[in-house]
Amino acid sequence: MKSGYTTLIGRPNVGKSTFLNKILGFKVAIISEKPQTTRTSILGIKTTEKGQIVFVDNPGIHKPLHKLNKRMMNFVYSSLETADVICLLIDATQKFGRGDQFVLKTLKKVSTPAFLLINKVDLIKKAKVLPIIDRYKDLVDFKEIIPISALTGINCYTVEEKIYEYLPEGEKLFPQDNVSPQSIKFILSEIIREKTLHYVEEELPYSLAVHIDKIQEKPEKTTSPEANRPQHIQASIFVEKKNHRKIILGKSGKLIKAIKRQAQKEMELILQSPVQLELQVRVKEKWRDSIEILNLLEEQ
Repeated sequence: MKSGYTTLIGRPNVGKSTFLNKILGFKVAIISEKPQTTRTSILGIKTTEKGQIVFVDNPGIHKPLHKLNKRMMNFVYSSLETADVICLLIDATQKFGRGDQFVLKTLKKVSTPAFLLINKVDLIKKAKVLPIIDRYKDLVDFKEIIPISALTGINCYTVEEKIYEYLPEGEKLFPQDNVSPQSIKFILSEIIREKTLHYVEEELPYSLAVHIDKIQEKPEKTTSPEANRPQHIQASIFVEKKNHRKIILGKSGKLIKAIKRQAQKEMELILQSPVQLELQVRVKEKWRDSIEILNLLEEQ
């Protein structure tokens, strides 16, 4: 049996979270077109007869400007140090730029076996893939270069099979049926953040955070022991400016109601019980540089 850690890195919005969810067949990381959606290292576990791969989905590599961003990059650096295999994902539809140079510079600092996954090949002509391979193949000693589509699943199984070739022999690192070790508070907070990101303007993702303040079971008015008790969940959405709060609330509170409705629906699927969700939008100026708020969010 083989087991080990495979870390996923790349620029923001190259499809790391989509790839993780596709290869697991289960949603453990939220998806958004907004940049810097992933803010911490998220673990997803794939166990097969061959062994166990612990995938580590990381924030997009970028130059940090706030304490929040510095913490995000620290997660990336830590995962690079502990990885048995590194998968660098790039977006086949985007031109090579300074951001890619920065990512490659980071990757060159480690000697761990690295794969290049050229994502979103379903959106380009096949003839455009070879020039991308030619550009990257001599920049880093990639053990494997694989064109993939995280959205449709093209070659995702091939990536999984190749990873096993480079993993060390060893026992499973997590129980057989464990898909992710993330806490339920973290998962629920990410659901709310994903639904909020779906509705808000471009400038908000960077200054938006969610904290689960309280989860409480409420007794159901039934004598059936099989009935699931409804969950009462209280959560705070942090923003940095008053006008951002107005955006999330929407006219007559319509937007926050839509966010609540969508989040509640997905929470009920995960918890397998009715959910009563209470959301508050709180203004915390410069929370991205607040150690207190960052620690609060990290403790979830």
